[in-house]
Amino acid sequence: MNDQFHFKLAGPAGEGITTSGLVFTKFANRSGYYSFDYLENPSLIRGGHNVYYATISRRRVYSTHRQADLIVALNEDGLNQHRSELNPGAGVIYDSEAFELKPMRGCRLLPIPLGKLAEQAGGRIMANSVALGAMVRLTGGRLVILQQVLKDIFGAKSEKVGAQNTAAAKLGWEAAGAMTPLNSFFTKAKSTKRLVVAGNEAIGVGAIAAGMQLAAIYPMTPISAILAYLAKHEQAAGIVVRQPEDEIAGINMAVGASFAGVRSLVATSGGGFALMGETLSLAGLIEAPLVVVFGQRAGPATGIPTWTAQEDLLFALTSAQGEYPRIVLAPGDAAECFNLTAEAFNLADKYQTPVIVLVDKFVCEAHQSIDNFDWGRVRIDRGKLVSPAAARRKDQPLFPRYQVTGDGISPRTYPDQGVVVKVNSDEHDQFGFSVETEENRNLQVEKRMRKISKLAARWPAPTIYGPKKAELTLVGWGSVKGPILQTLDNLRDSKLAGRVNFLHLNRLRPFPAQKVGRILTGANKTLLIENSFQGQLGQWIRMQTGIEIKDKLLKYSGRQFYPERLAREIGKRL
Repeated sequence: MNDQFHFKLAGPAGEGITTSGLVFTKFANRSGYYSFDYLENPSLIRGGHNVYYATISRRRVYSTHRQADLIVALNEDGLNQHRSELNPGAGVIYDSEAFELKPMRGCRLLPIPLGKLAEQAGGRIMANSVALGAMVRLTGGRLVILQQVLKDIFGAKSEKVGAQNTAAAKLGWEAAGAMTPLNSFFTKAKSTKRLVVAGNEAIGVGAIAAGMQLAAIYPMTPISAILAYLAKHEQAAGIVVRQPEDEIAGINMAVGASFAGVRSLVATSGGGFALMGETLSLAGLIEAPLVVVFGQRAGPATGIPTWTAQEDLLFALTSAQGEYPRIVLAPGDAAECFNLTAEAFNLADKYQTPVIVLVDKFVCEAHQSIDNFDWGRVRIDRGKLVSPAAARRKDQPLFPRYQVTGDGISPRTYPDQGVVVKVNSDEHDQFGFSVETEENRNLQVEKRMRKISKLAARWPAPTIYGPKKAELTLVGWGSVKGPILQTLDNLRDSKLAGRVNFLHLNRLRPFPAQKVGRILTGANKTLLIENSFQGQLGQWIRMQTGIEIKDKLLKYSGRQFYPERLAREIGKRL
């Protein structure tokens, strides 16, 4: 499409592909364009094949594409694995001294001695910066913008490293000067103040904005960058960030801090979440507010740990022993990561229960340009949390932490001098003493479950993108949002325009059954789109509404959906 440019940087792991790709998307952003990028990589520190996808557009962009207008191949395998993904007229930049390529029909070979020029600038490791300089010239971009991005990113390491990379980019720019430009995509560059942000970073910002005070995170793909981001800003934000010895220790730290009145967060992936189950159930019993970020990846067991999936929905919705209220939110992009993470802390405090923010690798690690975070919607609501001074009573040394109330939410305080708050992992009476009578058990179970019994009715209506009435309604949750929205945008000038809409669900427990049921009952045709084998959202919808979505488009290869395939599948059904 004329208003989009698709780029891939492919080669072996350990060659700085991630950083170089991010330099390019930041360059595009500062040139006034929208961007979306994502890295596919094996779970190897060095070796193996990495590919960095980026889509740049003059209008808002929601996803990467499979096809490319330009590939920078750092080795021959980097091209061989993506030959079938080249658009007509696409270009291939490669190291002309490292390997030779035979002419390819329908594309332009752009040989540049990347390694040799990088050595001139200071080291072969800067071959990517040489390639970026060449690419910017071949697409009509401005070298000065690229060099400024390189200074900002590499200059943080040292002034010398920043200068070497800007020099390498200039050498690449000059080497491409004798070549006919590939296109003039970036000639309309203008400055912009948009952000380029990944979902993990947005989660970190949302947590800080919400007043989080403790993050206890054991690193695990794909949420490790949350730990890195929060640790980097620990002192400036006035928070405590800890890497515990394992996931069990992390959630125990967070629940203990919550008992003391501290807003707490843990983050993990499927294996870590499995280990956290017992303490998650404990938090439900003692009614401890807690935010858990659950980053999905392809399982079972270790599976393919650096690839994306939506295989843990039912696990998140139903895990841990016993029945207790929980809230599950599922952001679909960076903006929702910020908004729903901030909201999660208020929900945890208000309803005194665990809140799970369910994401996946595609949401966590993809970068996209946004105008800004929606700071105006962030409010801090601690619910029925009262100070120890206000809770102190001379005639009652024990605080009735689990007092039975009409809305099921008990007043909460934290232990301090003069106030005793008793908790344990057994069923208890209102003062926290272990009591196993039938009457008390019924009272406490009903009290806990009553807390969120009406929350689904208070949820905002699920978002429908596109026309209210359509021939085909796509149904999805979480990360499929981006590829579906990009598909609808790509189809805006086609014969399919206006014939498709999209129901996106990001509040999954408690489930807005009545609202979703009305939408699906009124739909003509429905198509469930999900990165799982079983179509778990479809199962959950059927459990909650009795409605079965029979037509399913499922993907479980560890790769996200691409707009090209979605467009073909929509076309088949219409």
